[in-house]
Amino acid sequence: MHHQVTGSSSASNRSDERPVLEITGLRKTFGQREVLKGLNIRLESGICLALLGPNGAGKTTTIRIILGLVVATGGEIKVFGKSIPRNLRKVKYQVGVVPQMDNLDPDLTVLENLLIYARYFRIKKAAARQRAAELLEFFALTNRRDEIIQNLSGGQRRRLLLARALMNRPRLLILDEPTIGLDPQARLLIWERLRHLRKHGTTMLLTSHYMEEVTRLATKVIIIDYGKSIARGSPTEMVERMLGTEIMEFSGPEEKLARLQKALEDCNVSTERLKNRLYVYIKQGCRELDSAAMDFPMVIKRPATLEDLFLKLTGRNLRET
Repeated sequence: MHHQVTGSSSASNRSDERPVLEITGLRKTFGQREVLKGLNIRLESGICLALLGPNGAGKTTTIRIILGLVVATGGEIKVFGKSIPRNLRKVKYQVGVVPQMDNLDPDLTVLENLLIYARYFRIKKAAARQRAAELLEFFALTNRRDEIIQNLSGGQRRRLLLARALMNRPRLLILDEPTIGLDPQARLLIWERLRHLRKHGTTMLLTSHYMEEVTRLATKVIIIDYGKSIARGSPTEMVERMLGTEIMEFSGPEEKLARLQKALEDCNVSTERLKNRLYVYIKQGCRELDSAAMDFPMVIKRPATLEDLFLKLTGRNLRET
């Protein structure tokens, strides 16, 4: 049955051309600290947009403002063309949220968590039971329907949070770190289900620290740092345009790496040096690079990834919030 589940009841036949989410000049200050400094976001229907950024960049604050949990200092937000927070109550009926922190009711069973949630949206009992059954099958939880939440594994709880977020057939699904703390098998199952939903027209706003997750799910990425957008585009296009297609990592003495860096100045590459390591981002091959590889005992050559771009743009130092 699970192949019939979609997020939005009207995703395929909507003629409304307005963006699902439009954020213009969003600002937020907490005391003296400016967390958002004029952020712009446009999310079209049927797209999965990922917000990437180090801790404290403003991702979760942005989501909390969209959901009416935090009041913006400035800027404008429209969801389905309606201004937030003025139309928040109307808009919430068409939004599904998977929060970073698990907020399932521990005293209720899996099925009861879904049915109680359906009441907030005034979904009739019979329709709620049918929708719950579809979603439990879709997320491989049917045999757990009568278990209390405390008896579930981390992966099962995350899948139930996703099922709950889809009970009202949302037009917009907001995913705040949807696979945080999960093992690879649980993560793969959730990715597969989310890709199915996106293919069937569900619009998604995703935050994640897993670059592989973003590369697999997102059609568009916005990297934010210190409250502002610093790069945007599709994951593969951004990497190729801003970094290149391949990376070579050279390890060795600093003077030797400095000489290599100078020798590559006429090549179509960019470089980044960290003490005893040199990263070379390759847009086009060059002879100097090939001969240098023979001269270094420790060289790694690999495809460039979104993680490489993220680290180059936001730095490699640990951020404390």
